[in-house]
Amino acid sequence: MENVIKKEVFKGFVVAIIAAAFTFYIFLEHFSIYSFEESLKMAFRGQLFGKLLALSALPNVIVFFIFIKKNQEYRARGVLLALFLFALTIAFLQFI
Repeated sequence: MENVIKKEVFKGFVVAIIAAAFTFYIFLEHFSIYSFEESLKMAFRGQLFGKLLALSALPNVIVFFIFIKKNQEYRARGVLLALFLFALTIAFLQFI
């Protein structure tokens, strides 16, 4: 039973990471006049990476509520775990 719970939390975590990565790609590819690589370099140089990461984590709120609505609480916990990881990463990036 415990392995099933861990797998469900891991699935939610992976879905959240994929959703954030996809959103991050969409932001850099379609909302920038530069290429993806140039936009990524500019985000690192201009210290905008944390802000882009925060924006890309927003769709995870929707994913979280979808899992809650479907009564998949353990997957929703995985999404929350990913959101905490994003928050820690953003805080770390703000202080370096």
